[in-house]
Amino acid sequence: MTLLVLSGADVRALFPPKEGLAPMREALMALARGEVCQPLRPVVAPEGAKGLLAMMPAHTPDAGYGVKIVCLFEGNTALGLDAHQGAMLLFSGETGEALALLNASVLTELRTPAVTAVATETLARPDAAELTVFGIGVQGAAHIRTLAAVRSWRRVRVVARDHVRAAKVCAELSSELDLPVEVASSAEEAVRGADVVVTATNAPEPVLRREWLRPGTHVNAVGSCVAHTRELDPPTMAAARVFVDSLESAVNEAGDYVFAARAGVIGPSDLTPLGEVLLGRAPGRTSAAEITVFESVGLAIQDLAAARFVHTRAVETGAGSRVAY
Repeated sequence: MTLLVLSGADVRALFPPKEGLAPMREALMALARGEVCQPLRPVVAPEGAKGLLAMMPAHTPDAGYGVKIVCLFEGNTALGLDAHQGAMLLFSGETGEALALLNASVLTELRTPAVTAVATETLARPDAAELTVFGIGVQGAAHIRTLAAVRSWRRVRVVARDHVRAAKVCAELSSELDLPVEVASSAEEAVRGADVVVTATNAPEPVLRREWLRPGTHVNAVGSCVAHTRELDPPTMAAARVFVDSLESAVNEAGDYVFAARAGVIGPSDLTPLGEVLLGRAPGRTSAAEITVFESVGLAIQDLAAARFVHTRAVETGAGSRVAY
């Protein structure tokens, strides 16, 4: 048998931003319909080790089996590397045969902002035109590219610790996207003027404060995918209507939720799965003044749906390399 190997360049070419939204939308709805088998991800985090390893398996009747094995090394950012390193494997749902091996770093880079774009299209005000992004690493830049592909923005402001590096990346993005992308003078100033905020950092403590948010802002909280880190303060979680990619994952893995729950300001009944909104079973934004938060932990079904989409296109176009297996 042979195994189709899809490099990062292959994945990037086969999963363009606009086309990535449809499989992510369907993945969220399939989860809400109960069609997904997706256990909580087991994590290997040895004491004293530089990073951790997580395994994200999933199955659907249509897509078969898939598992992403990913290492999270937060120190990689300083080395100019993606913090996420790993591999995605697809298996036949009929025979169990290994079908494809994909670059998981690029898959994660692209599917995460595609999910954010679905949430933004669903929950942000229709007239939202000012975007603020916390972080200008791999995910920050990917979110700007993806959100720019699906909505017109008047301006994008970036909040970053390294202003010199951020200015360079912002200039590159401005030229690439023909869109004003600039480094914010302060986090507070950038948030007070924003209609949509994305937090894509590895910050252990909140970078976003409730008092900065004006009525009607939509927040996509992306960076905190483990229970011991958080980007949003508890007052933000308390004041907002909070939507999640997965209720089970958010309650167990989203630090933004975990810390707010410990403070007693939010509980599981306050969370709405985005898939339920997409299916029309639950309301989304209910007023122009409402603050909404999408808590994005990242799900195995999103990886499986993205990988299956990429694999199908690769078979159709002859992309990738086949190796004996």
